[in-house]
Amino acid sequence: MSSTKYDCLCAGIIVADHICKAIDHMPKPGELVLTDEMELAIGGCASNVAADLARLERQVAIAGIVGQDVFGRYVEESLIQSGVHCDYLLKSDQLPTSGSFVINVQGEDRRFIHSVAANSLFTGATVTEDQIQSSRILYLGGYCLSEKLSPENVTNMFHIAKKAGVTTVLDVVTPKQDDYWKMLKPVLPLSDYFLPNNDEGELITGKSDPIEQAREFKAAGANTVIITCGSEGSILMSENKTIQSEIYPVNLVDGTGSGDAFVAGFIHGLLEEGSPEECLQFGSALGHSCVRATGATAGIFTRNELNQFVSSHELPIETV
Repeated sequence: MSSTKYDCLCAGIIVADHICKAIDHMPKPGELVLTDEMELAIGGCASNVAADLARLERQVAIAGIVGQDVFGRYVEESLIQSGVHCDYLLKSDQLPTSGSFVINVQGEDRRFIHSVAANSLFTGATVTEDQIQSSRILYLGGYCLSEKLSPENVTNMFHIAKKAGVTTVLDVVTPKQDDYWKMLKPVLPLSDYFLPNNDEGELITGKSDPIEQAREFKAAGANTVIITCGSEGSILMSENKTIQSEIYPVNLVDGTGSGDAFVAGFIHGLLEEGSPEECLQFGSALGHSCVRATGATAGIFTRNELNQFVSSHELPIETV
């Protein structure tokens, strides 16, 4: 087995986000609406979680694909500048870098227009045994977005991880109505932690209650299920307990990346060998920091800021 080099290997979708600061209303056909600022930022589950973990002084590598274009160069340079190791980042000359246009409207949830692009070429097969064995945690983000990231390839990755004693963390993106069970059922029994949000959970299970969603995912084999519920907090269901947390109050600027920030904070808690409650605290606190600024990673706490915030702010958590 290779010696451990990384706290976490973040595999999955990598995106260039084009984000506007909040506009006062959605434009009508042919109408021009002004925004104070429009910026380019890294996005996508794997990119966001990797950058957030690096912000917390974790050794992080990323595995995924960008295009050989200006956006791909921007994403790679931004990740490197953030402290993420990009040795496993592939470049495609077939398709451009994946992109999202993030529309923020005052008083409303953000809207997304997304192009899968180069992410559709990521199969997971290029993530090697050596890469997985070199990490303490394997995080896969954006599963179910592309059929080429197949259950067969993901189960192979997770089998390698389980054999090597590497913790597996699974996250999904569910862009439309579909039967996602065919992709999830082979993978969930190999997933130490499964972290969908409640909208994804409802789309997959058909149930609106996050506790019922968690029960279904547990029944399908996931070891521990964490369902984030936006302003309603989060649910964690493990083998021997179910707990529910609230959120830290915040003045919302932009919710982009808050779910990924929660995941990064939760993974940080796992690396700290924290209890489930402590992992929820770290996840909720990092999600809190994310939404204070425009973009998925701009507002993220440093490690010291995170520790200070968690130690000085109580997060209500109760057994359900």
